[in-house]
Amino acid sequence: MPRFIQPDKETFIKHKIELLAPGGDIDSIKAAILAGADAVYCGLNQFNARNRATNINFEDLNGVIHLGHTHHCKIYLTLNILIVGSEIPFLINLLNKLINTDIDGVIVQDLGLFYLLSKYFQDFKIHASTQLNTHNEGQINFLNQLTATRVNLSRELNINEIKALALTGHKNNISIEVFVHGSYCISFSGICYISSVLGGKSGNRGRCSQPCRDRYLPTLENKNFPLNLKDNSAYFDLKELYASKVDTIKIEGRMKRLDYVYTVVKCWKKQIQSFYHNNRLYADNSELYKVFNRDFSNAYLKGNINKGMFIDNSRDHSIKHLAEINEYATDEAMEQGKLALYKEKKEITANVKNKIKHLSIAKIPLTISISGAQGTPLKIFVKTPDTSFTIFSKSDLFPTKKNSIAKCLTYNFLIKRFKAVNDTRYTMQHLELEHLEKDLFISFNEVSAIKRRLLFILNGSKEMIDPVEVPFLKKNRLKKTPALSILISSQQDVDLCNQTCADIFFQLPECLKNESLKLLDLFLKNKKLIPWFPSVLIGENYIAAVEFLEQVQPKLIVTNNTGIAYKAYEKKIPWIAGPYLNIINSFSLLCLKENFHSCGSFISNEISKHQIKSIIKPENFKLYYSIYHPILLMTSRQCLLHQVIGCKKTTMDEECIKKCEKSSSITNLKKQKLLIKKTEGNYCSIYNNINFLNTDIVTDIPNMFSSFFIDLREIKTETKIEIDRINIIGFFENLINGKPGSKKELRQVINPSINTQYKKGI
Repeated sequence: MPRFIQPDKETFIKHKIELLAPGGDIDSIKAAILAGADAVYCGLNQFNARNRATNINFEDLNGVIHLGHTHHCKIYLTLNILIVGSEIPFLINLLNKLINTDIDGVIVQDLGLFYLLSKYFQDFKIHASTQLNTHNEGQINFLNQLTATRVNLSRELNINEIKALALTGHKNNISIEVFVHGSYCISFSGICYISSVLGGKSGNRGRCSQPCRDRYLPTLENKNFPLNLKDNSAYFDLKELYASKVDTIKIEGRMKRLDYVYTVVKCWKKQIQSFYHNNRLYADNSELYKVFNRDFSNAYLKGNINKGMFIDNSRDHSIKHLAEINEYATDEAMEQGKLALYKEKKEITANVKNKIKHLSIAKIPLTISISGAQGTPLKIFVKTPDTSFTIFSKSDLFPTKKNSIAKCLTYNFLIKRFKAVNDTRYTMQHLELEHLEKDLFISFNEVSAIKRRLLFILNGSKEMIDPVEVPFLKKNRLKKTPALSILISSQQDVDLCNQTCADIFFQLPECLKNESLKLLDLFLKNKKLIPWFPSVLIGENYIAAVEFLEQVQPKLIVTNNTGIAYKAYEKKIPWIAGPYLNIINSFSLLCLKENFHSCGSFISNEISKHQIKSIIKPENFKLYYSIYHPILLMTSRQCLLHQVIGCKKTTMDEECIKKCEKSSSITNLKKQKLLIKKTEGNYCSIYNNINFLNTDIVTDIPNMFSSFFIDLREIKTETKIEIDRINIIGFFENLINGKPGSKKELRQVINPSINTQYKKGI
């Protein structure tokens, strides 16, 4: 008999939760549909965040949509990567084709794509990707301004934080989606650069090589996989998710095989139905352990961030779990158990493959028969396996005159005119002209009108949308010497405001609520300081950041958090988009300026010289670029020191965030050393061991940037600066003012350094 968890008596079913499944290839999509998914998210061969998945061709998309809709399953398309300038024409071409499909929504990360969709392609339903790292109500409002209809929240949030954001979302008619099963990321999504920096494969481009799952040299705690988290599973938390008013629960796994997708979706569907129909939950998750897993944890959801979330092995946990629950008496018994599980896994795969064989995404064949004679209308008879219909021209046919430039109604002419049929869920199998007299003519406009009526009928009596032409952006270069801007985080450095003309940014902590009074006093006494808001501001820390903004009323801010950007826009405070908003194309800049009145933006350090050159800035808008900084690889809500140097605490609490200040390092098998840093009031972060220095961009791309930026925070790496701060600032001022020899001087006093991303890009 199955075991059940009985929810509280007051639970009352009022709304349906959508079960959203991954589809990395055609077979996985079919498996998800057959297992009972309410929706499937999948990607094409371009512009999606799982480039290593098989993905699907555009030619198959209409068939996938038709199959899904036939089984009451929605299809969402992932366009969830950052898009470089050279790709924009191809993206617009794709959007012009997608707009005439029945796709149920597009999943988006890039702010430039948000801009294009909200301005030129308004018929799409836009879903904000988890790559946007949405974790506070200001970010929901920001995305609402960009016409998002759904937001996939950060995976690190607990149930109370989710509930609060769902309330904000629903006030804005935005539905809320959360991941409930599959791989956890150790880093906050969208601000993880470890794969990009170490291997040139950007996670923001769907190419993450998952170095967090790699083996490292043994740590002091004797751990070989110190960044490897167990998988997420909220299988027993459906009641709490339902009570939080979540609209969609999402299964991760576009890299997973069809047996995984089918098994996990089937289990979750069974759990949901038991909750709906019987008001109780299954207490047995053994089926989930039979497909790939790294063991399971729901600690983020429970708000219990603990050491037990880690697992020191990145491989499939299925066999080990089997051994743990059976407690085999002998090695022979364990081996028999393993063989039985392997056999069962093969049977699951074979069973699923057999079940999906009858599901077809093939296009529906149709035959077009064209007939007519001089002085009569052109007749187009269309036949499909299920139906048929006839279209007549509004004018009569007439013979083509000699030496006329008018084209006759030949086979080649008509096959070209009606090829757009193949962009629908139909395919033109035959074009028959047996009953059409030769050398006849009808106006080109009439042929186009016939084509439109044909496509209207095939498209379910919905007008086809003509291609949009997005206006070409004009170059707008500066003609003055760029300024210098500097980031600090120590009150001991505040006196730099009085020693240099450079703008001084002061980094605020991620956990601002504990420091707000002290920082308020600092900023009120030092009016030249410009607040620099971090990427992550959750719950009370976001509220504290908003209060800080209101009390200081700064003349300018830099923010890496779109929630604070939205508040600055509301309060008409000039703001600059920080480098961790991942701005890499011209339309993202237009988005910031036109939608949120931003006065400037940093350009991402992930992109190369040639990718930067393609960016066109709006008029009266400032561009910033960091030419020197410690390289942030990731920031995590989890304690990254548990597995490295250990801690007497097994669970993180408010005191850990507020007071802990430790650092350590890990080294991968390629001998690359990574620095782990925990400072007071901040989450754990990992930095590259060598800092970024790019002196070339000053002369490579003149008249583009309003300000070059240097990060002088106290983050100790192997890179050393041989002179004091005032002198190093002077060296950088010499560089941007074009003093001969300044590049060489900087490379001598800052050593070692790298600028690999500027050379390779994404």
